[in-house]
Amino acid sequence: MLKTLLPLFILTLSLEAKHLYKEKVYQEHFCSTLGGQTEYTLKDKTRVDCLLDEYAIEVDFAQKWAESIGQSLYYASQTSRKAAVLLIIEDELKDEKYLRRLQNVSKKHAIDIWIINQKFEISQL
Repeated sequence: MLKTLLPLFILTLSLEAKHLYKEKVYQEHFCSTLGGQTEYTLKDKTRVDCLLDEYAIEVDFAQKWAESIGQSLYYASQTSRKAAVLLIIEDELKDEKYLRRLQNVSKKHAIDIWIINQKFEISQL
């Protein structure tokens, strides 16, 4: 059993090591800067990453752009707020393609987008 679990454990560590900071660090910086509530718990026990007066925001690394769409739309439907995504951009060249994909879908589904980079600079698109 150890032979099976050890490679999975090493893979998990290597996947997390590729980011400069954990998602939660970006989430907390963004949400506190905008005066929101982090980890707002819904009735079904799911949690909105950042809840603002106007927005329910899903925070994800750029590679998880597609996942962020569904979560933001769901959180918005459960909170009567607008759907939004905070996309974490750590490498502008690599992450640009994910941002473009998110922008294409967001236009059709009224999802607002913010981005945050490794310097914690925030901009709304």
